[in-house]
Amino acid sequence: MKVLVIGSGAREHALVWKCVQSELVERVYCAPGNGGTGGMARNIPIGAADVVRMVEFAKRERIGLVVLGPEVAVDAGMGDALRKAGFNVFGPNRGAGRIESSKSFAKQLMARAGIPTADYAVFTDPAPARDWARERGGQVAVKADGLARGKGVIVCASVDEANAAIDAMLVQSRFGRSGATIVVEEKLQGPELSVLAITDGTDVLALAPARDFKRAHDGDRGPNTGGMGAYSPPAGIDAAVLDDVLANVLKPAVRELADSGDEFRGVLYAGLMLTPSGIRTLEFNARFGDPEAQVVLPRLESDFVALALAAAKGTLASIPDPKWDPRAAVGVVVASANYPDDALMKTGFPIRGLAEMPRGVQVFHAGTRFEPGRGLVTDGGRVVTAVALGDTVAEAREKALAGARQVRFQGAFYRSDIAQEAI
Repeated sequence: MKVLVIGSGAREHALVWKCVQSELVERVYCAPGNGGTGGMARNIPIGAADVVRMVEFAKRERIGLVVLGPEVAVDAGMGDALRKAGFNVFGPNRGAGRIESSKSFAKQLMARAGIPTADYAVFTDPAPARDWARERGGQVAVKADGLARGKGVIVCASVDEANAAIDAMLVQSRFGRSGATIVVEEKLQGPELSVLAITDGTDVLALAPARDFKRAHDGDRGPNTGGMGAYSPPAGIDAAVLDDVLANVLKPAVRELADSGDEFRGVLYAGLMLTPSGIRTLEFNARFGDPEAQVVLPRLESDFVALALAAAKGTLASIPDPKWDPRAAVGVVVASANYPDDALMKTGFPIRGLAEMPRGVQVFHAGTRFEPGRGLVTDGGRVVTAVALGDTVAEAREKALAGARQVRFQGAFYRSDIAQEAI
C-alpha cells in the first residue's frame, strides 16, 4: 500500500523511517516533510493543516494509510476530512484531539474519568487567577489552554513568578489565542514519565515508556521547549508502573472519550509525574511525542504499519502485543541558538557533519531544508535529533552525544545531560 505521513518534524522523519521498513508498504509520502524525509520518501509540498489539498492528494494517489504526525493536523480536522473521504487514518478526529488542543477540556475529562491529576482552576480574567496562585504561595504551573508547540507551560516558584506568567498570557497575549484561557494548577514534584499507547477507540496497547527533557539547558535550567532529548526505557520504571498507567490513566481516558462520542484512533500520549502521592497526569497529547517518538520507534521490533492500520480500522484486538528491542535508546536534540525564543532565533545556516556520523547513530531531521547551491541548511529551532541504541543507557548515551557533537552549524547547542540520571 501507499502510506502518507503528515508533518515535517523529527517525529515525522522517525515515522517515515519506520514505515519504509514495513513489508506492507509500496511507497511512502511525507507532507510537507523536511531535508531528511526526502531521502527515504517523496516530500509533498502541502502544509500539515491544509485539509483540502491533502484530501485531494490522498484521493489522487489512492493512499492506503494516513499517519497524522503533528497536533496542528489533528486540530485542523485532518482526520475528520480524510475519514469522511474513506481513508484509513492513524490519528484522531478533531473532537477527540481536544484532549491535547484544550488543557481545560483535558482536565474536565480527567475529573469525569477519575484520572489522577493536579488540583486546578480555569481562568480568562487575570485577577482571580492571581488570587488562586497567591493562595498556594505561587507554587503553581500556568498553562495556555490551547496549542503552543510544547512551550505554553510556565512552572512557577513564587507569587511574583506566577503573576508574571499569568500576565504574560492573559494581559500581554504572548501566546495569542492559545493563551486567552489558562489553566493554573498546583505545582507537583517528582520525575516525569511519558507513556504512549496505540488505540482503536476500544482496545489500548501501551508502547515502551520514555522520559523527555523539556528545559533548554543542562541541569533542567532555562525555558520550556518542545523537548531537548529523551531516552527509553527510563530508570526506575517497571511493569507495575506501566500497568498502573494503563489501568488508571490511558484506558479511562479512551473510554471517557468514546462515551462522549469522540472515539480516539491513533496514539494517545500521557505525560505523567511520579509524585510521593502516586502517579499524576500532567497532560495528554493526541499524537506521538517529539522527541519520544525518536527513541520509542527504534526499539519497536513489530511492524508499525500493521499496528497503525489495525488501529485505523478498529481491529487492534486481532494484533499481538508489540515486541521490543531490549536495548536502550537515547536521543539528543541539536537546536538553533536562542531556541525556543522565536524572536531571537535565526535560521538558514549550512549544516555540516551529518555524513560523518559515528557508527550506530541515526539522525532524524526536524528544522532542515535543502537550498540550491548551499545544500542542507537550518530551518527551525530543533534542527536534528541524534539517536543511538546500546546494551546500556550509558552506551546509548555516549553514542548519541558523539553524534550530536558531530552536527555543526552556527549557534548549534544541545544538552549534555540527557539520560545522565540513569547512569
